[in-house]
Amino acid sequence: MLISAFAFGGVPEKAVNKAFAEADIYVSPTLLKEYRDVPLELEAEEKIDHVQLKALVSGIAAFVTKVKIVQPEKKVTICRDPEDNMILECCFKAGVTFLITGDRDLLDIKDMPSKLKIVTPQKYLEEG
Repeated sequence: MLISAFAFGGVPEKAVNKAFAEADIYVSPTLLKEYRDVPLELEAEEKIDHVQLKALVSGIAAFVTKVKIVQPEKKVTICRDPEDNMILECCFKAGVTFLITGDRDLLDIKDMPSKLKIVTPQKYLEEG
């Protein structure tokens, strides 16, 4: 969701702003690495232009100065996309209530073994 928020704005950006105003935001070292790598990959694949790259890098840089870092200790294999499990591991370690995402692999999880509620940016905006 961060990519959409900072590169394109709109509902994802509003959801990020709301989350910062209302809650603590957590990331793991693995997620920080992804935030560093993905913008350049998107530009190389021509999915974003240079202006969007600059906005994305600036947005992520500002984002990471406001987050709390957790070190997940347990691996999970809940998501059908194995790469998304690192997000769940971070959420479980932090004990968060909401995961805001547009990722269908995460949104389609039915039996969550915790209080974690996975919602779209639009749903998050509507619920608060």
